[in-house]
Amino acid sequence: MRFWCDRHFAAQAKSILEEYDPTIPVQTVLSGKFRRYSHLTALQHLTIPSVVFPNIRDAFLVLGGVVQSLLRLILWRPDVVFAKGGYVCLPVGWAAWLLRIPLVIHDSDAHPGLTNRLLAPVAKRIATGVPLENYNYPVSKSAYVGVPISSDYVPLSGEERRQIKKRMGFDPNRPLLVCVGGGLGSKKLNNAIAFHLNKLLDVTNVVLVSGTAQYDELYSLTPQNDKRFQLKAFISHGMPELLGAADVVISRAGATFLLELAAIGVPTILVPGKQMVWQIKHAKVFADAQAVLLFDEDRFEDPDDTTLVAAVHKVLKDDTLRKRLATNLHKQARPHAARDVAAMIIRASRKRR
Repeated sequence: MRFWCDRHFAAQAKSILEEYDPTIPVQTVLSGKFRRYSHLTALQHLTIPSVVFPNIRDAFLVLGGVVQSLLRLILWRPDVVFAKGGYVCLPVGWAAWLLRIPLVIHDSDAHPGLTNRLLAPVAKRIATGVPLENYNYPVSKSAYVGVPISSDYVPLSGEERRQIKKRMGFDPNRPLLVCVGGGLGSKKLNNAIAFHLNKLLDVTNVVLVSGTAQYDELYSLTPQNDKRFQLKAFISHGMPELLGAADVVISRAGATFLLELAAIGVPTILVPGKQMVWQIKHAKVFADAQAVLLFDEDRFEDPDDTTLVAAVHKVLKDDTLRKRLATNLHKQARPHAARDVAAMIIRASRKRR
């Protein structure tokens, strides 16, 4: 087995893989992005130098990546290639197709990215993160499996949740709100929680996972000696326990994080980024199943708007609503996603023999 990625992710990939199997080599592959901006016209994409020249450069990088991947695959001759959909997967997937090596792709997002759309016609099997009706992939070679997540994400008992709150330094008998704005944080979400923090603390303890970019600013704006509040830049270990202890979670709508929440079954308020089409689609899938409450981030532009606080109060005070959200969200969990993806990869490799 080998793990290939772009150079920006190499250090992080090595760190992650070392925890599981340090013998798996991590190698970088040449590739590039195709820059597309919704606020630009087709003509502007072809005439603005800051868009045109990087796209031309990256097109050559993709071609270089195809050649690089061809040479490596010829020497290695794997039984199957698995691609997760990032832009670095494009030259690798094309090289695998040229060499007739079976290709399996996984698409976490409800809004397929360009790489997966280009690789889908040549893939042997396609795994999806949300139900198939959200995609245009051929049903004959596609399967809804969900997104593989850690087995640590499981529902917790009331006593387990109280013990975690106590270990964190909170009153175990008070509700806990956890707000997570994604890996890099969400400035709108962070600011809304900070602005309305006093009102929230009247009814619940709060953990705000801010991301690193805004941590220092928020540290200066929020109380650090209040036993009802904790600010964290990020959480590298212990996220399953934190989410499992929560009585309500406010989150963006990333595919993986949504299925982690579903595996636990925690009442959730989603605030998809309005510029992130895939998040909007994810949120709609879960909202249609009555598994989450949706919140429009445009409301954050008005600092006097208190509907977010009202939504938190409603979830915490309405036992029926809280149980319904938790139950319906847990129904969306796909606990065997990793096993199912592995089975697809194995079946594809066997067809080649």
